[in-house]
Formats: sequence, C-alpha cells, structure tokens
Amino acid sequence: MPSRWKGLILGFSICLAALLLVGAVLDKPASDVPYKHLAVFTEVLRRIKSDYVEEPDLKSVTLGAINGLLQAIDPFASYLNAEQYKEYVKQKDALKGEVGLVLSWKFGYLGVVGVVPGSPAARAGLVTGDMVETIRGIATRDMPLAYAELLLRGKPGTTVEISVLSLRQQEPRRITLTRALIEVPPLAWKLLADQVGYLQVTTLMPGKAAEAAGALRDLDKQGAARLVLDLRNCATGGPEEGIALANLFLEKGLISYLEGQRVSRQEFKADPAKVLWRKPLVVITNRGTAGGAEVAAAALLDHKRAEVVGEPTYGNAAVRKPVNLDDGGAIILAVAKYYSPSGKAIQDARVTPSVQMIESEPVPESEEEEPGPPQPEQAPKPEEDRLLQKAIEVLTKGKPAAQAVAWRGEGAASSAPAQPAAPAP
Repeated sequence: MPSRWKGLILGFSICLAALLLVGAVLDKPASDVPYKHLAVFTEVLRRIKSDYVEEPDLKSVTLGAINGLLQAIDPFASYLNAEQYKEYVKQKDALKGEVGLVLSWKFGYLGVVGVVPGSPAARAGLVTGDMVETIRGIATRDMPLAYAELLLRGKPGTTVEISVLSLRQQEPRRITLTRALIEVPPLAWKLLADQVGYLQVTTLMPGKAAEAAGALRDLDKQGAARLVLDLRNCATGGPEEGIALANLFLEKGLISYLEGQRVSRQEFKADPAKVLWRKPLVVITNRGTAGGAEVAAAALLDHKRAEVVGEPTYGNAAVRKPVNLDDGGAIILAVAKYYSPSGKAIQDARVTPSVQMIESEPVPESEEEEPGPPQPEQAPKPEEDRLLQKAIEVLTKGKPAAQAVAWRGEGAASSAPAQPAAPAP
C-alpha cells in the first residue's frame, strides 16, 4: 500500500481516537458525541487489521493516536506509559544537570522554544526554531516531551548527544552537550541616547521581578525618561513572575487570570503600591518569548500601557500536572490557562505585537559551503538591532497612525505619528 494511504489511515484512526480520548478526559457521559464514534473507530481498526497489506502494529497506532491528540491540544503535554512515568517520578528531582533547552512539540518533532542564556545549549548555538531529531540516538518522533526532558538531564559534567535540524543548515548536525548546573543569568540594563532606558529580561525565574524593580530604580536615577523593556527569548520562569513584572508598570486593573475546567477562576490585579515606572514604555517580543514574559506583555498591551514591537510570541502560559491513568501511566497536560485581561488564552492566542516586525531571517548554508561548527548567537549591537531601533522610534516618535509596518520589517512612514505610549492613569 502506498505510504500516503498509510498516512491517511493512520491519520483517520488518530482523529477518531482523539475524539474518544477527549470524551474520556472530560468525563462526558457515554451518550456524548465522542462515544458515538466508537463503533466507527472499531470498524476502522478491524478493517486495517484484516485488509491492510501487512499485520499492523496496533500498539504503535494507539500510541500515535494518543500523541496526536495531546499535540493538538497542548504542545507541552506528554503521555508516559507505566515504566516511563515510574522513571519520571523517581528521577525528575534527582537529576540536577541540565542543558538549558525549553522544548515543545512542533510539526511532529521536539522544537526549541527557548534556550537559557549561558547554558550548554546556548554555547552550542541552539536557537528558537531548531528541531531536536534524536536524543542519545533515540528518535524524538512520538517521544513524550517529559521523557525527552528526562533524557537530557543527568549528573553535572556528563554528556548527552543530540542531532538537530535547523533552517540555518541543510543537513542535521550532531551536537554533544555537557550537562551543568544552570546558573540564572542576571538582568541587564543601561541608559541609551536621548534618555532612553533599556532593560533586558532573558529569564523570569523566581526573584527576577524584584531584580527588575532594582533596575528601574537605577535607570530612574540615571535620568531615563522612557523605557524599552526587552522580553525577547525570555522563555523560562513562571507566570507569577510575569504578573509581578507587569505590576511594576500598572497601577490598577486586571493583569491576568487563571482558569480551567476544574480550576476556579483566580484573578491577579495590579497593586498600586508596587508600581515603579509611570513613564512611557515600549516592549519588544519575538518567537522565543514565552510563559511569564507573555503574561506581562499581554497585560501591558491590553491596558494600552505600552506598544509591543516585534514578532508574535510562542504561546505558553498554563498550569500543568500529571493525571494518573489506570494502567500506571500518566498524561501531563494543562489543567488551567492564564488569560490576558481581554479574555484571550495566552497559550492559544499568543501575544501579537501592535507593531509587527521580524527580527531576522535564518540564512541556510549554500550547497558549496562546508558546514562549520555551530556558533552561539551574538547579541547585535544597539545600532544594528532592528527591533530595538524600531522600539526607540516608537517611543520617541509614536506608533504610526495607520499600522503600516510590514511583517518583513519595511515600514511605511506615517504623515501624522501618534504620541508615545502614555503612562497608565
């Protein structure tokens, strides 16, 4: 049978299994729609087993159906069988060495959401958008995300080999990473020309919002009259830190709320006693902005406290936990999502900048060139940083009256620019 027919049959079985599993997860009565497809699903499996060109591996079909369902509803979800879950529970807190990768499902592979600055992965040149093809020689396709993260962890000083697919190189490359105790990098800030303060937040691990507060006080003393808050590639840290960061700029109103099918709505409102910066503000985001950084960006944008310049964010702001299964396995999935003040689920809608502009295009190597060793990404100089220059332009001249900034970054000049973002009332 041609491979495309195999794909169609498997895809159909995955869709049907997905409907069944949705009903099971949501605890719907047997009379609900997903269970009406049970007879069809059974018939399809029977036909595959009796008429397919060879005896199918129904275990693989079932695993593919489960993974297909989870990837469709939550790219950070995982299904662990009994053996994998037992190892996960045993080792998840025991293995301290990490490589600094934040991963999720993307196009059937494990995609890199972000890289912790200064980590082994960052030093190896891995960036947002890369795809991890294998870990320790094991293909990641249909590999549970939580299990992949477990394989990457280990004792500090030990190594792990991965192969990576990248738009920057035509062939997969093998990289050996040395696990290490990840040190959370400090925030960076400085005063630029024209009294523009610049605060770069590359992680929102616990305590970073407080560090940002100290940076704002320092920039204020240096005479900063306006601020660029750079949240690019900030993919680590919890939504709680993102809420605290947003509160440094918001005096009142809803910052975010958390809600799930079995999780009651919990609102997070701005505390006027915690606001530190009332001057004009612009935020920069890119495809590597995720988690707590998205919560902060969404709140500042919804309240019109700041313009957001750059690329749409990744989409990840949720509470996940293991849900035990009868066979001893578990699914790790989102049980509640964080929402923007306007009511958008950040994981689903992401944060779309008010001034969209792509950061850079990966340049594939030509066929004639010999692929060199991966190089860590170097931060561009301020005068060469297109997004930073655009953010400063928006701060000083205002957002174009008609949003004419193209996705490729070629903006049309506005005849009547608006005023810079004003502080919250």
